[in-house]
Amino acid sequence: MASINTVKIFSGSFSTHLAEQIAKEYGRPLGGYTCRQFSDGEISPAYDESVRGCDVFLIQSTPPPGDNLLELLLMADAARRASAHNVTLVLPYFGYARQDRKDKPRVSIAAKLIANLLTASGADRLMTIDLHAGQIQGFFDFPVDNLEAISIFVPYVESLKLENLLIASPDVGGAARVRNFAKFLNADMVICDKYRKRANEIASMQVIGDVEGANVVLFDDMIDTGGTLCKAAEIILEKGAKSVRAVCTHALMSGKAYENIENSALEELIVTDSMPLRHESKKIKVISVAPLFAKAIGRIRDHESVSSLFLNNQ
Repeated sequence: MASINTVKIFSGSFSTHLAEQIAKEYGRPLGGYTCRQFSDGEISPAYDESVRGCDVFLIQSTPPPGDNLLELLLMADAARRASAHNVTLVLPYFGYARQDRKDKPRVSIAAKLIANLLTASGADRLMTIDLHAGQIQGFFDFPVDNLEAISIFVPYVESLKLENLLIASPDVGGAARVRNFAKFLNADMVICDKYRKRANEIASMQVIGDVEGANVVLFDDMIDTGGTLCKAAEIILEKGAKSVRAVCTHALMSGKAYENIENSALEELIVTDSMPLRHESKKIKVISVAPLFAKAIGRIRDHESVSSLFLNNQ
């Protein structure tokens, strides 16, 4: 059986910077790893050191393109075939989680398919943060640790010392998540009810609740184009709020997201580094999830409770 000193941490090509920070917080360097590429684009990952008998942690977010996911699958398969003791997949951002159910006829449940692929890779465990839908954990037949970013967001919002603080959900679907966030901040909440005609395009939105004179913090698990948050901030200010900020775990920032944020009514956008930012912005503040993931890796190594990292259990 592997000892507690045989933890090795490796990074896929997409998440190298965050993985370096996680490894540093954990107290050891990243393991040696090379991802070669054939002329036609086919990738071939290989470890530059032995992983036999080791507890291996593979760090890679899996947004499009598909090579990010494919590289992680091949890394897991390579570690298993190299006789690793345990293989834990660390997905700071779990791609395709938005497609977690059949919301209309003749569509894929992509999150379930991804779960099947990750399982087939030979992994023993998965760790992520703020899954878009918590029930995705049930798609796996091995342990899934879904960390909560509120443990790092709550202290930051508290440090702002905002008077008449109000937490807002940008849509009805995120109400439960926002209610939990509001509870730890001892604040009330409101909901923005939106209607879409198509993906990433809002047809209408209204605010359910009174925001008059409040300093509002919008809370969501991800920001893609920024259209929803920017529209919500605009409407909330029109309803009489003093200020509007937004807190989002995963900064996908696609399309005109940076332009939308810069031109929005938002005073500040707080995100994590689960996804690397492509551009800098005076309005965007990044809080690292590296310490949280490093602590979780340590608890898994020592067979301790990971849920003790959640605010609910502190």
